[in-house]
Amino acid sequence: MITAAEHEQLLDAARQAVARAYAPYSNFYVGAAILTSEGRIFTGCNVENASYGLTICAERSAIFTAVQQTSGKLVLRAVAVVNRDRVACSPCGACRQVIAEFGRDIVVIFQGQNGFQESTIADLLPETFRLS
Repeated sequence: MITAAEHEQLLDAARQAVARAYAPYSNFYVGAAILTSEGRIFTGCNVENASYGLTICAERSAIFTAVQQTSGKLVLRAVAVVNRDRVACSPCGACRQVIAEFGRDIVVIFQGQNGFQESTIADLLPETFRLS
């Protein structure tokens, strides 16, 4: 669970990250913000490449930044994802798997058909792949 204030803080941070997105091919600009168990917020944006398979999503960009800047075990509490066009956009399958690596109760906030919605990563990816 996250508070209403944390919810808004994450959405604001994700909206700021959209401005840094690099999407010259799709023109679909995405920003994400994550909240760690320590209360830290990290942001990321999508970065496209002419070789499409090398593109990285905003959610993974934020998580990878947090991994690099966190000492000890990274535990996520929440992830928020927004896009410049304000259209429905939940995390892709690859991002869902990466998010699930850092906790089962993570709240995911994303633009749905009728505004922002919240779900847990366990609900979005019920059969998460795990090695242990």
